Amino acid sequence: MIVSLWAVCLFLAGDTGEEGFVSLFDGKTLDGWNVVHPVGPGYVPKEGVLICPADGGGNCFTNDEYANFVFRFDFKLSPGGNNGVGIRAPLEGDAAYVAMEVQVLDDPAIQYLALRPAQYCGSVYDVFAAKKGSLKPTGEWNAMEIACDESKVKVTLNGNVITDGDIATVTDEATLKKHPGLKRTSGHIGFLGHGTLVEFKNIRVKKLP
Repeated sequence: MIVSLWAVCLFLAGDTGEEGFVSLFDGKTLDGWNVVHPVGPGYVPKEGVLICPADGGGNCFTNDEYANFVFRFDFKLSPGGNNGVGIRAPLEGDAAYVAMEVQVLDDPAIQYLALRPAQYCGSVYDVFAAKKGSLKPTGEWNAMEIACDESKVKVTLNGNVITDGDIATVTDEATLKKHPGLKRTSGHIGFLGHGTLVEFKNIRVKKLP
């Protein structure tokens, strides 16, 4: 009984049991989140899972802003599933350009056979390409970690580092013009729906100094 009460207290405090991490999703409501330009039902919390339905979505951003952080979550893709994580993002505009978007994508699907390397799951869209081979089949849960520390962005998928980029090394003028959000130093974290079923759970964050 003592252990159960302790666990309840941790949940109410937003503590995940991982040092420095706090939960961003209570499993039942969108408290702490802001759905911008929702499509259909938007994002649906159900039994501990945040669902972006095939007939819903939009952008679901944290109310708070983050500069340097480690963001962890689990995701499950449907066949052809397509979503993304906006980091250091404003609430308006296409986060892939006005901020950065980390791909959450069923890239083995036939409709994605012609993707460029920097469009695969875990890539910082159109900037840093992810290594392939760590994504689990559709219908299975994946664990992703996005670490954003000053100019460095690292993405880990199912325990494997698949993207490790340094914004400071991006010097191509065309890329910088196309992606002005690379220069942002803080902003919201959010899920970016693209009209397909994608599910999320165990959403937590740790602020870095």
